[in-house]
Amino acid sequence: MFTLIPKLPMRDKARTAAYYRLLGFDVLADYGDYLLMQREGSALHFFAHPDLVPEANYGQVYIQTDAVESLYRGFRERGVAIHPNAPLEQKPWGMLEFALLDPDMNLLTFGQETTS
Repeated sequence: MFTLIPKLPMRDKARTAAYYRLLGFDVLADYGDYLLMQREGSALHFFAHPDLVPEANYGQVYIQTDAVESLYRGFRERGVAIHPNAPLEQKPWGMLEFALLDPDMNLLTFGQETTS
């Protein structure tokens, strides 16, 4: 068994932590230039990258869930911006998905399997 933990770049630790708290994550640990956040047993790690050009960032994470519609509603109720090209929709590959961009343009896609 193994666990995958994505590592994403961040320019500003306070802004990153605040954004992910809005998504329901908690700070697990703060090591100065390295931040660990978790939600429901899943973790994301962030490393300092002060020179990151957000428009050139290709950081991406796919988060599979069994509650994509309630996550989507909850994020919208809290004012989280949904990616303009990725609202909640059924995809041809059998997933109901939506996506967000964090402050550093890391793409977070949330999906739920709708076919077996």
